[in-house]
Amino acid sequence: MPDIQVLVNDFVSKLRKRKTEGSDATARLTAELLRSVISQQPTTSGGAALIEAVKSVGEQLIAANPVELAVGNIVRQVLHIIRKEDFSLVTNAVGGLKLSAEANDKEIFKEENEQNPSTAAVDGRCLLRPPLLHALHDQLPYPATACQSSALGGDSSEGKAEKSARSWKLKHDVIKAVNELIEDLNTCHEPIAEQAVELIHHNEVILTLGRSRFVLEFLKAAKEKKRSFHVFIAEGAPKYQGHVLAKELSAKGLKTTVITDSAVFAMISRVNMVVLGVHAVMANGGVIAPVGSNMVALAAKKHAVPLVVVAAVHELCSLFPQNPEVSLNEIGSPSELLSFGEFSDSMDYGIGSSSPLLNVVNPVFDYVPPELVSLFVTDAGAYNPSYIYQLIADYYSPDDLTPQKPAS
Repeated sequence: MPDIQVLVNDFVSKLRKRKTEGSDATARLTAELLRSVISQQPTTSGGAALIEAVKSVGEQLIAANPVELAVGNIVRQVLHIIRKEDFSLVTNAVGGLKLSAEANDKEIFKEENEQNPSTAAVDGRCLLRPPLLHALHDQLPYPATACQSSALGGDSSEGKAEKSARSWKLKHDVIKAVNELIEDLNTCHEPIAEQAVELIHHNEVILTLGRSRFVLEFLKAAKEKKRSFHVFIAEGAPKYQGHVLAKELSAKGLKTTVITDSAVFAMISRVNMVVLGVHAVMANGGVIAPVGSNMVALAAKKHAVPLVVVAAVHELCSLFPQNPEVSLNEIGSPSELLSFGEFSDSMDYGIGSSSPLLNVVNPVFDYVPPELVSLFVTDAGAYNPSYIYQLIADYYSPDDLTPQKPAS
């Protein structure tokens, strides 16, 4: 198996060079890498060691391309898994220790009562005390009184064996949970698509922008349920991913019309619902989506057209848009807008000036505030924007909500 740092460096390089982009791809690859990180940790590693290992790798991945918020989302989900599994093991161990202590105490009390009934009441006061949680963490014998030390066993070799077994089970349970997470990432479009039939009705007109895998599956599912509707697709310049979506939908027998991005306001009055795929969902219910999405959202708001956002749980970000760690946008290549050869004369530097005569700005994303979103459809269900913060709390631990920058 390759050294884990080699795998980390390779993925970091792909993120920095933008060879891996998009929330789906980055989330899946991040989860697979963190699974490898966990699997190569020593069997005796406890919860704290696994958390530190995941945090160390996660900080490198997040710093490589802060715009890919799905990377940090998966890191925090894996940390949540480790904390939950560790807590579950501790809770089960406490319960088992308490039951064992009660059984041993009853047996000891019974024997002493038979031998010396007069002192049974006095000795019984030390019995049946609940075990201390910190004693379990420290792997120490139950420190209640001397009368219980022999009952619970104070042999250090037995304590080490028990600790090793618990660490092995923790690692096994965490890897199993991460495998389930990866499976959810591969199938998250299915529960999203199942909700389409409840939202799309006969003879409606749906508007979308660009291309999203979740939007594609959402619309296909409605078509498979014998819904007859028309789809307007804003082409999504400058990458024109809307053209790809139009071909995919028309191949499935859907009525499809491609429009320019600038025609959205002209066509929105004929639309019954807007469906958008996004790059990330922020903790306040706002979304980071392909450029042009805010224009579509404003047009929908102006004409009282509901805006439905389809997004998977791994796109839910625990950060707020005002957090300094959040990069709401990045600038794409100017070549996507203008060919250098065609406009090279205009790009010459002006006489006596240090700036070019022609500048090209190509933002990749838009920020859509929560007040423009009507409903979120996720693989965990459908929710209003105001509920997103509570939904995020179900998938992330409070200790991991604040990102930590890697040491310089």
